[in-house]
Amino acid sequence: MATIGQRVFSGVQPTGNLHLGNYLGAIQRFVGLQDQYECIYCVVDMHAITVPQKPQELTRQIREVTAAFLACGIDPRRHIVFNQSQVSGHAELAWVFNCVARMGWLNRMTQFKEKAGKDRENASVGLFTYPDLMAADILVYRATHVPVGEDQKQHLELTRDIAQKFNNDFAESIARNGFGETYFPLAEPLIQGPARRVMSLRDGAKKMSKSDPSDYSRINLTDGPDAIAQKVRKAKTDAEPLPSEEEGLANRPEADNLVGIYAALSGRAKADVLSEFGGSQFSIFKSALVDLSVSHLGPIGSEMQRLVADADYIDAVLVDGADRARVLADQTMREVKDILGFIRAR
Repeated sequence: MATIGQRVFSGVQPTGNLHLGNYLGAIQRFVGLQDQYECIYCVVDMHAITVPQKPQELTRQIREVTAAFLACGIDPRRHIVFNQSQVSGHAELAWVFNCVARMGWLNRMTQFKEKAGKDRENASVGLFTYPDLMAADILVYRATHVPVGEDQKQHLELTRDIAQKFNNDFAESIARNGFGETYFPLAEPLIQGPARRVMSLRDGAKKMSKSDPSDYSRINLTDGPDAIAQKVRKAKTDAEPLPSEEEGLANRPEADNLVGIYAALSGRAKADVLSEFGGSQFSIFKSALVDLSVSHLGPIGSEMQRLVADADYIDAVLVDGADRARVLADQTMREVKDILGFIRAR
C-alpha cells in the first residue's frame, strides 16, 4: 500500500465573478498551505451543473477560477491544479459513496434545503447527492486535510462519516487486500485566521455574494484600483468611531466586517487592528483600508485579466494537473474495486 502523507484537497465552483469573499475565505488560504502540505486544488465543474449552466459561460468560468488560483500565488508546478471533470475517478467513487451514504444523512444537509428552497421536488438529484460527490473529491486522493469555511463543516463531517462507514463495512476486505485496519483517512478540517465569512459592503448582516444586485456590495477580484477604492469608500458604516477593543464591535456588523477584512488582508488579528485604529473616525480607517486593498488586490486583478486572455495556457495547466491527479485517483479506484470485490483488468 502506498503511504499517504499530509495531503490537502479543496475545490472552488466555477460560478463566475469571484470576489473578496472567495479570496479571503478560500483562495488566500490555499496559497498559505503550499509550504506545509502536498496540495490538490480543483475547479469543481461537475458540482456546478447541479444547477442549470450555459455551456459557453461555464467554460469561461472554469478558466477564470483557474486564473484566480494562479494569480493569487498557487504554483501549478509544485502542486496540482485541474478541473474535476477531467478525472473520471470523482464520478466513479461518488457512485460507490451513493451506495454507502444513508438517505437520512443527506436529508440533514442544510445547504440542499437552502438551495432547493420550497420547490424541492423540482431540484435535481445531483443537488441532493452532491455531498457524496464532495466526499469523493476528497477521498479519491485520500486527502488528510481540507480547508473549509464554517458553511462547509457539515459536508466535511459527512465525508468523515462516509469514510468511517466504508472502513467499517469493508474492514475484512480492507485487511485481506493488505491495507491494514482502515483504507480511507478521516480528513481533518483546516479553519484558520480572521474573516472566515466576508460580509456585504452594503449590509454587514449578509454574506458577500456575486448574486447581490449591487456591484458595490463586493470587491471583485478583477476590479481595478479605482473600482476597489471607490467601493471601500462607499462601504456602509455607522456614526461611531472605531472601538479600541473587539468587544466594541458587537452589534456593529459593518464595522466588524471592515475590521475583519483589514485584519485578513494584513495578516493581523482584529485586536491588533483596533489597537492601531481604535478611536479613529471611519474616514481615516477607510483611507488605510483603500491603500491596503489596492496594494494587495490590484496586482491580482491585473494578473487574472492577463491569464484569462491566454486560454491556451490556462487549458494546458488544467490538462497537466489532470494528468497528475488521474495517477492518484486511478490508484485509489483500483484499490477500492479490489476492496469491493469487483473484477478488473490487471
